[in-house]
Amino acid sequence: MSDDRKYRQRGYQDSGPRERAPQGPKKPIEPRDPRMPRDPRVPNMPGFREVFRCTTCGNIEPLEVAADTVCTKCGTDLHSCAQCVSFDGGSPLECMQPIPARVSPKDTRNQCTFYSPRIKVERETGSTVAPNSAKKAFDDLFKF
Repeated sequence: MSDDRKYRQRGYQDSGPRERAPQGPKKPIEPRDPRMPRDPRVPNMPGFREVFRCTTCGNIEPLEVAADTVCTKCGTDLHSCAQCVSFDGGSPLECMQPIPARVSPKDTRNQCTFYSPRIKVERETGSTVAPNSAKKAFDDLFKF
């Protein structure tokens, strides 16, 4: 090894290729038992959906909101500033759109032209099966 090289580790710019060690005989392929899992299970990933929720009670409402629509659970007006995507309590007029004057109160019906319902993307975590169906399925097992 010459001393003019910068790196003196073993293997750095060695002369010639390294020889591979001879490999032993290959193992025979074992028969696969279908009862034993080979691959990890794929998790059941939930989907996503777009929902419009009432800001007062959290009830899921239809995505299309007319000027006279009210919440089916609590009766709050849905065409209001509090339900709008542009509503921002920290803004000077509490709206992110260029409005000429502040609209007050924010939770009552108005005729704002910038209104767009606040639609959120949520993960589907609940089952689509009715809660009583598990009990019904259990009872059906023992019917003769």
